[in-house]
Amino acid sequence: MDEAFTTVDGSSSVASDSLQPSIIPLNVPLLSAFLALSLAQFLKLFTTWYKEKKWDPRRLVRSGGMPSSHSATVTALAVAIGLQEGTGGSVFAVALVLACVVMYDASGVRLHAGRQAELLNQIVCGLPPEHPLSHVRPLRDSLGHTPIQVAAGALLGCLVAYLMRT
Repeated sequence: MDEAFTTVDGSSSVASDSLQPSIIPLNVPLLSAFLALSLAQFLKLFTTWYKEKKWDPRRLVRSGGMPSSHSATVTALAVAIGLQEGTGGSVFAVALVLACVVMYDASGVRLHAGRQAELLNQIVCGLPPEHPLSHVRPLRDSLGHTPIQVAAGALLGCLVAYLMRT
């Protein structure tokens, strides 16, 4: 009986040590996702400059553009979970489905919503000044991503997750 008590007592001390709060949480999938998001948003400054030859600091917080930060974030999360816990678990399945939905939405629904906004802005700009809608503030038209932007974001997310693995 003493032997069983000692074993239980020893394992409970190990479990309580692992539950001690650390100063910096080491959740690699979460850190990978946030790092991929930050890198993608930062890279948009340079891709915008390359394409438009102007610095636009608003790109740090806006959606749309190259690479897709949405894709980078969810891909980094899914890949980091897959590397840490394996690809056979439910958590990886949820992360993978979430990544697929987000990337599909970014290159489908949000891309087309942005194109519709661009067209509506052109129509409103063509209205005569006396029309009640002629002074309406333009809609944001940089909402979604092209498939290339989504792929670039996904590649960035994979790279970040791979480099962050423990």
